Formats: sequence, structure tokens, C-alpha cells
Amino acid sequence: MARKQALAAMTAALAAVTLAAGCGQAEQGGGSPDAAAKTKNLTVGVSTLGLSFPFPAAISKGIKAEAARLGVKIVEVDAQGKAEKQSSDVQDLAGQRPDGVLLLPVDSGVATGMVDQLKNAGIPTVAVASQVGDPKTRKLDDVYPGLAALVTQDEYAAGRKAGELAVKAVPKGGPIAVVEGAAGFAEVELRFRDFLAPAKAAGITYDVVTRQPGDWVPDKAQAACQNMLAAHPDVKLFYAESDDMGVGCAKAVKAAGSKAAVIGIGGSKLGTDAVKSGELYGTVCFKPEDLGKRAMQVLHEQLTGAKKYDAQFVTYDTPSITKDNVGDCQPQW
Repeated sequence: MARKQALAAMTAALAAVTLAAGCGQAEQGGGSPDAAAKTKNLTVGVSTLGLSFPFPAAISKGIKAEAARLGVKIVEVDAQGKAEKQSSDVQDLAGQRPDGVLLLPVDSGVATGMVDQLKNAGIPTVAVASQVGDPKTRKLDDVYPGLAALVTQDEYAAGRKAGELAVKAVPKGGPIAVVEGAAGFAEVELRFRDFLAPAKAAGITYDVVTRQPGDWVPDKAQAACQNMLAAHPDVKLFYAESDDMGVGCAKAVKAAGSKAAVIGIGGSKLGTDAVKSGELYGTVCFKPEDLGKRAMQVLHEQLTGAKKYDAQFVTYDTPSITKDNVGDCQPQW
């Protein structure tokens, strides 16, 4: 999402993850009589990282819409941005014996224990919007064993596209700063890993002089950028790992009279409006409602036998957005 936008209460990822029906979706499950019969009695547990945060709330909206279309009953629990609460929630869900679980992890490392527990209970599980496992040692598409699938945006690709925007915004290179999400969120590592790759390919040198957390929320990002500008007034560009943090950072840039460009990720209404106004140079478009729908489809296919998944990575395209093509990103959060 965004994870103390999701962990905003705690530290969101949350934060950020945009699958349009026409945005690279995989084929949907067919409709055999047996599959239709199974659907009538299906119950799916949903453990969301925090419904008070816009990105996971939009994912939840998509999950519920698709579940209603498919005739699936939903039992949803809200971790409120707390990894400990999510662990307890998942334990309670496992005790209710749902047919399957959609898991939106608060903490990618802690989530491994939850997936193991659900697997041992024989409950098929799909992770949504965020990786399960340590992003420093496990590649994004190396889906954690025990999961049927990981349905998310390609965070590596999103980081590269943000890096392509950076090359356009600051083509001569120079000092840059990074506004990170909250600790524990895989997105903090994933969205930065390939960010500098486009500059390197173009022969442009960026010097990352400072990185500070904004915990996925505007006010903390604004404070972080104020601090970074005070220490490094010559910064040419801020890379914010979510739109919300980008908007907060842009306020700090304006207040300091800096000319630094700001780039975000997420395609939120807040972010796209900021692109239109020029506060943000650009963003990368995620569509969380479509993501939730696709996750529900994948689990439904697994449960009905319409299609079998075994630790499969399911993703979609996330285009980069500037003023020139901002109309291509219709915000879903």
C-alpha cells in the first residue's frame, strides 16, 4: 500500500499492490457443474492488515465484490496494523475451518508462521498485496512454500518504473533521498532494489545521501523530508515509496523553497491529484480493488478445482504516470 500506512498505527506498507480486469489478468476459472456446486457452500477467511488504511480497504472492497459475484461467504478480520493481532486473528480463523484464507500480511517475516499454521490445518491460502518471507533472502516471485499463490503487483518492476521517472525528472544525476515505508514491510526493500537500475543503464549517477522512514503516511514523511533537507539542502530528488509519503514530502520541499522533484508509488487519488497539480513529478499506478478481485478469483479457482495453484506468482502491469498520461490511471483508493 503502503506498511505503516498499514502499520501507521504501529510503527502501511500501508501501503500500496492493481489489477484491472483488462490490466493483464490471468484467465478466470471456468464453470463446471461440480465447481458451481462447491461454490454454494464456500466460506473464505480474510485477514486484512488494516481496514482503516485506504489501500488495504480498497483491496477488501474488491475481495467482497468478487465474493458476492461468486456466491462465496466472507469472514473478515482486521489486524489494525499490528502483526501480533494478525497472528491471533489467523489462529482464530484456522479454528473456524474456512475453506480457504486470503492473507494480507502486516509483517512479511511474521507471516511465515501464519502460513505454516494454515497449511498444517489443511486450509489453502493466498497471500495478497505483500510477500511472505524475508525480502532480503527470498525473491518476490519465489513464493513461500505452503501458499497456493501470491497475488500482488511486481514491486521490482514498480521500483524500476519509478527509477525511469527519476531519470526523466533529474537527467543529470546528483544527490537523492529515499522516504521509506515502515519497518517490517517487504515493500521497503522490494521497491528500492531496482530503483537505481535505469539510471545506471543510462550512465547517470545518483548518490543516495540519506534514507529515512515515513511509515507510509503524509505527516511522518513530511517530517522526514524536512530533516533530510536540513541535512542535505542540495538534494535533487526524493523517491517516496508510496504516494501518501510523496505528498507529505512535497509539502516539506515547498516549505523549504527546494526545487527537488518528488516521485511516489501507488496511483492513489491523493497521488494522481498531486501529479496533476505538479506536486509530484510522477507515480506508478496500482489498482487495489482489481487486485482484491483477482485474489478472490485465484482462491476460488483453487477451491473449486477450476485451476490448480502451487506457490504461484500472479501479478499485473503497473504503468508509470506523469502529467502527460495521468488520465490512464483511474484511482481506486
